[in-house]
Amino acid sequence: MRNILITGGAGFIGSHVVRLFVNNYPDYNIINLDLLTYAGNLENLKDIDDKPNYTFVKADICDYDAVVDTFSRYKIDGIIHLAAESHVDRSIKDPFSFARTNVMGTLNLLQAAKSYWEGNFENKLFYHVSTDEVYGSLGNEGFFSETTAYDPHSPYSASKASSDHFVRAFYDTYGLPIVISNCSNNYGSYQFPEKLIPLFINNICNNKPLPVYGKGQNVRDWLYVEDHAKAIDVIFHKGKLGDTYNIGGFNEWKNIDLIKTLIKVVDRFLGREEGASEKLITYVKDRAGHDFRYAIDASKLKNELGWEPSLQFEEGIEKTVKWYLENKDWVKNVTSGEYQKYYKEMYE
Repeated sequence: MRNILITGGAGFIGSHVVRLFVNNYPDYNIINLDLLTYAGNLENLKDIDDKPNYTFVKADICDYDAVVDTFSRYKIDGIIHLAAESHVDRSIKDPFSFARTNVMGTLNLLQAAKSYWEGNFENKLFYHVSTDEVYGSLGNEGFFSETTAYDPHSPYSASKASSDHFVRAFYDTYGLPIVISNCSNNYGSYQFPEKLIPLFINNICNNKPLPVYGKGQNVRDWLYVEDHAKAIDVIFHKGKLGDTYNIGGFNEWKNIDLIKTLIKVVDRFLGREEGASEKLITYVKDRAGHDFRYAIDASKLKNELGWEPSLQFEEGIEKTVKWYLENKDWVKNVTSGEYQKYYKEMYE
C-alpha cells in the first residue's frame, strides 16, 4: 500500500493524473490536495470521487502547517507536485502570487517531506512537475534537452525555474529523493478557458473575437494531456532519482496555423462552412517578453523509459473539441462570475 499525495489534483493536468492513478492503482491511497482557486474544480473528478482509494483535502500549499498535517495524517510516502499558478498573462499582471505559490509553496512541500521522512528516504519520492518555459526561447532551429541552460523570460517561467532549483538543492544538500519533468504545452479536456485552445473553442462557439498575439508566428510543441499523465506515471515508477525528463508531444505548430486548424474542426462540428470563423481572428499587441519558439527533445524519456505520445495533434484536437462541445455545462460553470471580469480585463 502506498500513500501518494498529488497537489493541484483538481486542476487541468492534475485531475487527469489523479484519475489515472486512482483507476490504475487500486492498492494506492491517492490524496488530492488542492486549494480550489479559479482553475481548480472538483467537477473534473466527479467520476471518481466515491472511489475507496481517493481522498480530497482542501488546503493551500503555502500553509506549511496544513502541509505538515497532511503528510502526518495520511502517512505520505510519495508526492507528485502539480499545484502551480501557470498562466503567463496572469503572471505579468501579478508576479507576487506566482512567487508565493510556485516558489514558497514548493519549498513548503520540500521541507515537509524532508521533515516527515526524517532521513529515511527509502521507497520515498518527491516528483516535481515543471515546464519547458524555464529554458527560455528557441530560434527556428534546435530543441530543448534536459541539459539546456535555464533562461526564463516571464514571471511565470522565472517562478517555475526557481522552484526547480529548490527541488534540485534538496536532492544535493539533503539527499531528498526527487525527480523532475519539464513538459510542453498541454491541451485536452477540463482545461480552464484562459488557455488558448479552450478559450478559442468557446469563442468560436459564441462568435467572439479570437485574440492572436502579434502575427501569430510563435511556435509551440503541443502535448495531449492524457499522454502527459501517462508519462508522469512512467516517470514516477521508473525514473532515476535526481534526474530530469523532458515530456514533449513532437507536435510543433505556429500559433496561427494551429488556430486555423482549430477553427476548421469547430466549424465542422457546429455545421458551419469550414473556415467560416476565420473572420473572428483579431490580431492584438504582442505579449511582453513573448518567447518565439518552444520545442522539446523527449528522446531521453523514450529511450530510457519507453514513453512516447499516443496521439498526433490532428487526432487529439478532434477529441478535445468534441469534449468541449459535449460538456457545455462544464464550460458555462467555469466561465461565470470572476472569469467574465478577468476576460474583459485581459482580452477586451
